[in-house]
Amino acid sequence: MSIESSPQTQFYNWKNYQCSYQVHHAEDANTPLVLIHPIGVGLSGNFWYRFCEAWYQAGNTNPIYNPDLLGCGDSDMPRVTYTPQDWAEQVLHFIKTVVKKPVIIVTQGALFPVAIKLVQLDKELPSGETPWIKKLALSGPPGWKIMTREGSDIQNNLRWNLLFDTPWGTAFYRYARSRKFLKSFSIKQLFENPNSVDENWLNMLEKGAANLESRHAVFAFLAGFWREDYEQDISNIQQPTLVVIGQNTSNISREGLRETPDERLAAYLNALPNGKGVKINGRNVLPYEATAEFVQAIAPFIREG
Repeated sequence: MSIESSPQTQFYNWKNYQCSYQVHHAEDANTPLVLIHPIGVGLSGNFWYRFCEAWYQAGNTNPIYNPDLLGCGDSDMPRVTYTPQDWAEQVLHFIKTVVKKPVIIVTQGALFPVAIKLVQLDKELPSGETPWIKKLALSGPPGWKIMTREGSDIQNNLRWNLLFDTPWGTAFYRYARSRKFLKSFSIKQLFENPNSVDENWLNMLEKGAANLESRHAVFAFLAGFWREDYEQDISNIQQPTLVVIGQNTSNISREGLRETPDERLAAYLNALPNGKGVKINGRNVLPYEATAEFVQAIAPFIREG
């Protein structure tokens, strides 16, 4: 990792929590990117380090703001049932108080709901306030059937209270953060090429999961507090939106097993009023596994308008 791709970690306060972030090229006048990292064992803003490095190596100059969501990385890790609404409120506060100018949101995987909630919050701003969200770039959003299936608060809370927020859950997390499990899961569910599950990836996850309190965000996600029917919300997104899908994308959840990459992309483009789409090599973690291609795919979209 180059010096430029690992700037000093900084902090800001949101509600009663201390939250962390890193910033690259803050002085540049182009529209800033705000990155939303995935939720998973050991994951945080560090997920984006390859993307940040490749972004500038390709000649792009946009500032990049890379926050750790609450419960992840160097941010506080309270024992709460995190939802996309919580994280969207955190990110909007971050944009308004730290970035202080309209941004382009870049999301990974199943954190697309955070961007959806951000767009909704942006619409609810007082009359006359400049919108903060200019565009969205989505890396490997979930299968369409997953994103348009209603969740169950009762089932979510049962999973949280009876399964995850228990001594058994803690024991499971200790196992899940082992190198053996991380490697096996990454090969089976995330990467197209098993050889791409490299030492950098595994070391990053092990380090990120060292604090046992990081389990709360992961368990809130696994319990399903992010699940709801987003179809109408997606159709209401007016911002230009780019959907980037891996040629070998797959679903961890069972609902989307029969959905091909072409079908997934078509479903999103059919719903988004101002959507564009592209397929690139890779599977489910495109900014890490297919970094150069991902940068090449989104750069023209970022530069437009």
